[in-house]
Amino acid sequence: MKQLTQNLRTGETSLQEVPPPIVQPGYVLIQTHKSLISAGTERALIRFSKANPFQKAKLQPDKFLLAIQKIRSDGLISAIKSISNRLAQPIPLGYCNVGHVLEIGEGVQDIQVGDRIVSNGPHAEMVCIPRNLLAKIPANVADDQAVFTVMTSIGLNAVRLVSPSLGETVVVIGMGLIGLLTAEMLKISGCNVIGIETNEERLKVSVSRGFAAINPNSLSPEHCIKSLTNGFGADAVIIATASQSDHILSQAARLTRKRGKIVLIGTADLRINRSDFYEKELTFQVSCSYGPGRYDAEYEQNGNEYPHGYVRWTENRNFQAVLHLMSNGSFNPSYLIGGNFPLNNFKAAYANLDAQKSIAVILDYPETCSSKRSIQLFRQSFSGNDGVIGIIGAGHYTSATLLPLLKNASIKHIVSANGLSAANLARKYNIAFCGTDYQDVLGDPEVDLVMITTRHNLHAQMACDAVKAGKHVFVEKPLAICQDELSAFTNVFQHENPANVSVTVGFNRRFSPHVQQMKSLLGDAVMNIVINVNAGFVPQNAWIHDRQTGGGRILGEACHFIDLIAFLAGSRIESVCTNAMMPNPAATTDNASILLKCENGSTGVVNYFSNGHSHYPKERIEVHASGRTLILDNFKTLHGYGFKHFSRLKTSQNKGHREAFKTLLDFIRNGGNAPIPFEDIINTTEATLAALESLKLKTWINI
Repeated sequence: MKQLTQNLRTGETSLQEVPPPIVQPGYVLIQTHKSLISAGTERALIRFSKANPFQKAKLQPDKFLLAIQKIRSDGLISAIKSISNRLAQPIPLGYCNVGHVLEIGEGVQDIQVGDRIVSNGPHAEMVCIPRNLLAKIPANVADDQAVFTVMTSIGLNAVRLVSPSLGETVVVIGMGLIGLLTAEMLKISGCNVIGIETNEERLKVSVSRGFAAINPNSLSPEHCIKSLTNGFGADAVIIATASQSDHILSQAARLTRKRGKIVLIGTADLRINRSDFYEKELTFQVSCSYGPGRYDAEYEQNGNEYPHGYVRWTENRNFQAVLHLMSNGSFNPSYLIGGNFPLNNFKAAYANLDAQKSIAVILDYPETCSSKRSIQLFRQSFSGNDGVIGIIGAGHYTSATLLPLLKNASIKHIVSANGLSAANLARKYNIAFCGTDYQDVLGDPEVDLVMITTRHNLHAQMACDAVKAGKHVFVEKPLAICQDELSAFTNVFQHENPANVSVTVGFNRRFSPHVQQMKSLLGDAVMNIVINVNAGFVPQNAWIHDRQTGGGRILGEACHFIDLIAFLAGSRIESVCTNAMMPNPAATTDNASILLKCENGSTGVVNYFSNGHSHYPKERIEVHASGRTLILDNFKTLHGYGFKHFSRLKTSQNKGHREAFKTLLDFIRNGGNAPIPFEDIINTTEATLAALESLKLKTWINI
């Protein structure tokens, strides 16, 4: 299928051939009929992508500050590589989509194959959307009308925040597409609408729709609005324009009556002049997209609905409300359409908007499209090759860590659930096939090694499937996020492994040259190990905190350091005790001290904290044994105390990724011992699960 993407580094907008997404539980697969170009959001993205680095920093100063922090914590070269990698990944464009249902994911009960659907899907021939981000289209509403639903919901949510009474006067600053749709919702609510706009064509459209219209280049908005409101000012102002200046907010305050409301849909400098707001006791609020539920993973991804009695208008209910207004004839946005363009002619569509010839432009899609879930991009021969790789997952770890270190490897497949990320990376790294169904990888007899880098809840099942298919397995980590998954995988590996394949988990730190030096210096001594991890703050709504999806940061990240302690001690872990800072739920805490006892008498402590300062180094390892001490700072500098022929090893930061992958590929091609013994992998995973169990039961847990 074809999909429109934007490269944020080069500024190129392109129509890519990508494999169609695979339907997931709670999702619906849709074939697109039409999509609406968001003139504001998409043009802003394109403008940002074409800007030079200094202009990008000016356009998004908050992101620039994050980049500075990363440079301070990770170093200049590492930070530049990370930022460049993110900017180089093309992103999907669009969020107003109409189509019909092709497939229904498990758990979706009220949608049928063939239903016409509106969603926030991108400009793509097929989209896979969670249930709460789509709505059925009434039979009497045409596709050209329905395609405005999502964008209208943005305006409707702002109107609900204003909560206007019948007859009130509301000013809309910016009468572009969002502004006009917002004005229509206000009109239906019984408001007197005044639009402020500098574009004469938009002003004419505003007047034709019955709105008062003011051009601030020729008239004073303050004087006009006072005249139209008997000197009181507007009851509310909705800002529906993009501006880098605080002038818009000050102007809105001057236009508003005492104790009036200001709601921001677009973008504006939020430096508020106190005097503008103080004397009038004004209320200011930012409207979040389509309404309550937006960006809440529990609502959008997991399908957990908000109670009707407590949250009357969610984003999905706003979709339904707009469609109802279209169905009963109260609202028809067709007058806004400036042209319909075939998807293949997208450049003309954007040029039309850039020339400001139209307010709204619709992309039309062909009636049929390719549904092949695997696409061959490059013709390569893998016959007779040893170590042919198939990669499942195309997220940040794959793009930033895995693929740059596998440039000389024989990679035949890469798959991802949405298809786009896999296609982007396949093109960048000359990978022959990209797809969305990992069974295509498992069914390929030429593939020797399957590398799993998906979200954590998928690791164990995919690893089981790969072992049954006779493939060696690399799992980024963790191997499993619960005991049942670990038991199931262990059973498959030991009893359903006819090809006697191996499993490797991405515990890369044990392969670092620094750690190898430590191991050589320490020998078989009984030791005390302390690892301090300044993990950094991750928002609570991030997927890794979700116990069902990510498993939490202890399972997903602290497992690295539990493995490292066992490796340095040369002994498996026999018991675990965890103490954590609350009130985070035990399963998702990311401020914890994990105490470990090893079978040989060694002990270890992992202090995994997320509440430290970002400028402080991320990882520090101390080992004390037989009157000697080793200190490793952030995998850059190793200091030794009490050793006759060693005092310091200094390198650029090296956490062992390159060495781990080299060891793995050498093993796949030439045989020998697996990079990490299976018993070590199971012990580390059991110890990590025990760390959470200890936190729950408040006691030591024996492995």
